[in-house]
Amino acid sequence: MPLINYGLTITDMNAFKYLLLLLITLLLISCNTSKETKSLESDIIIDDMGYKFTFGKTPQKIVVLAPNLTEIVYELGLQNKLIGNTTYCNYPEEAKNIEKIGDMLSIDHEKLLTLQPDLIFITVEGNTKETFDKLKSLGLSLFISNPRDYNGIKKTFRDFGKIFRVSKLVENKISGWDKTVDSIKIVSRKHPKYVTMFLVSFQPVMAAGKNTYINQYLTFCNLENITGDIETNYPFLSREEVLKRNPEIILHTQHSYDTRNNVLDLYKEWKDLKAVNNNKVFYLNPDIYFRPGPRFVVALKDLSSLITSQ
Repeated sequence: MPLINYGLTITDMNAFKYLLLLLITLLLISCNTSKETKSLESDIIIDDMGYKFTFGKTPQKIVVLAPNLTEIVYELGLQNKLIGNTTYCNYPEEAKNIEKIGDMLSIDHEKLLTLQPDLIFITVEGNTKETFDKLKSLGLSLFISNPRDYNGIKKTFRDFGKIFRVSKLVENKISGWDKTVDSIKIVSRKHPKYVTMFLVSFQPVMAAGKNTYINQYLTFCNLENITGDIETNYPFLSREEVLKRNPEIILHTQHSYDTRNNVLDLYKEWKDLKAVNNNKVFYLNPDIYFRPGPRFVVALKDLSSLITSQ
């Protein structure tokens, strides 16, 4: 049977095959390059201070310098990578057994260097700039977290998810949190919008301001924060200013002021406050409320239960 080549010579056909092979090769290279570029882009994270963090291999030895970050590590099942934390890292119970490298303000740099971590996680509000500068000068790799609100907490979780390749687990947990937050918002609409003061400190009087995750505890539970109009994270208030704003509920985390009489022993003039008159001064567990991490929703449920019972 004659070869039907539609006018193409053997040379033409070989050239055609070569061209076809070249096009396929270029296409494959293009696809691979695209994948590699995407991979490189996904391996770059901007931390909460704006520093670009590029990672290749998953860190195998990590140190965390704040309790909320320790809780994140355990929540994501990464505790086998945790080789050091602080004396304040007491939850979960197993976290107490991790090598302690100091507290949040005073770090044992020699011990830290001995541990040779691949990565150190620090916070803005919990750790000092001096700590950051010192660790940087020692050539240690740092990642900075600074969650100021619920979205910030979720970002921190997502950053951990990317760094340790557990993003699917992170998204599943966040989805559950979002459902809890939404349900609490719905329930909270049924009670009055109580004017509330969340005290971080009694002496001096310091409350949680607008740009804090604590403010979101209040807003999510349909409470009006008396310092929700103040941009400062934790503003100081005069005793007179508290009287003027006259909260209906006072929330605090200092056990020594867990009764009405304890508060009046400190500030006798507060006897005229609605919260004090109606015995609406409530102590909250600081280990839960002051840690912007996985127990944000635990604190939120606790507060919601407290308020709806009033």
